[in-house]
Amino acid sequence: QLLIRVWGSTSTEAKVLIDRQGSISFPKLGTLKLAGVKAGQMDAVVKAFFSKFYKDIEVSVSLGKLRKITVFVVGQGRNPGSYSLTGQSTLTSALFASGGPNANGSVRRVQLKRSGQLVTEFDLYGFLSQGQAAGDVRLIDGDVIFIPPAAGYVALQGAVNSQAVYELKSASEKLDQLLAVAGGLPI
Repeated sequence: QLLIRVWGSTSTEAKVLIDRQGSISFPKLGTLKLAGVKAGQMDAVVKAFFSKFYKDIEVSVSLGKLRKITVFVVGQGRNPGSYSLTGQSTLTSALFASGGPNANGSVRRVQLKRSGQLVTEFDLYGFLSQGQAAGDVRLIDGDVIFIPPAAGYVALQGAVNSQAVYELKSASEKLDQLLAVAGGLPI
C-alpha cells in the first residue's frame, strides 16, 4: 500500500494498493507501473506521472501496509515454526526473527526450499565474518528454511586471528578454508 499526497495546482490524497503486476491505478488517469522502482525513487516516478496531467505540483509518497508472507523455519532452529514477515524479507531476516540455529544446528548449511526444491544453501559464517550475502535471497510466501544438524566442530587455538570453536561445513573441509573463516593467521 502506498500513501500518495499531491499538492500545488491540484491537491489530493490517496491510499493505493500495488497489484501483483507491480502497478497502481488512478481513476480517469490510468495505470502506473512501479515494478522494479526503489522506494527512494518513488516520489519522482509518481510526480512524473501526475505531471502529465497537472502543472506545478509536488508529490509525497510513503509506504503504508506492506504485504505479509508466511515462511516456515524447521529442523535444528532455536524457535522452529511459522513466521509472518514482510514481502521484502530475506533469508537472514527470517533467521534473525526465529533466533537462528539451536546448539546442534548448522550455521554453515542453512537451506532455503521452495515448492520442495532447494533454492540456495547459505553460510552464515561467510555473511557475518566477511559480508558474503550471495545466498541471502528474498523470500516468498510458503518458503521453508531448513536448518540441518552441524557436520562437526573444530577448535582453533594459538596463532590464529580469532580463536574459537568453528563448525565444519563438511567432513572434507580443509584447514586453510577454516583458517579463512577464522580471519587467517596473524602477519
